[in-house]
Amino acid sequence: MPSANPTIQTSKTDEALRLFRKRDMLRMADALRAGIHRRTLYDLRDKGLIEAMSRGLYRLADAPPLADPDLVSVALRAPKGIVCLISALAFHEMTTQIPHEVSLAIPRNSVAPRIVYPPVRVFRLSPEPFEAGVETHIIDGIAVHIYSREKTLADCFKFRNTVGLDTALEAVRLYKQQGRVNVAAIMRFARICRVGRVMRPYLEALL
Repeated sequence: MPSANPTIQTSKTDEALRLFRKRDMLRMADALRAGIHRRTLYDLRDKGLIEAMSRGLYRLADAPPLADPDLVSVALRAPKGIVCLISALAFHEMTTQIPHEVSLAIPRNSVAPRIVYPPVRVFRLSPEPFEAGVETHIIDGIAVHIYSREKTLADCFKFRNTVGLDTALEAVRLYKQQGRVNVAAIMRFARICRVGRVMRPYLEALL
């Protein structure tokens, strides 16, 4: 069987690299839609020109280091998910914990995303709590949906048996230290999450 024309192969490689330079990161599905064959991607990977961030997600090997590769990877693999709880606390600098997994909120009846790496812990929320307090932050050029500081506090009390009450109380203290306190917003999200009565005495003592 005759070997592939090297000129054609070089053209395909150059085309794929141009696409990566435009977007920095690329999902396999997007590359295929753009006419890039999976063999070309595997060839680029084997040559060390691109690297796999997670299954089916690639970026240029010589690109600058990512500020938060885990959040970026999850946002690309699960664009409708929202970063929550410990991961949101870490993003907002409201915890001393280092997340070992990405906490991700999804609608209650939706299918959990299949993400092998980074580790992801899924939390299913009903419509109103899921949609409340969502912010979009651009991290490494990628839109990442993250709950606001105030919504995250309410979530931590709602899931206090999971994250730990100490973590929730630490988050309140660090929130206060940041100097941008919005008690009305916290209580609004507390009502949405149905933890108003639980949070009120702690807020009165700490804020």
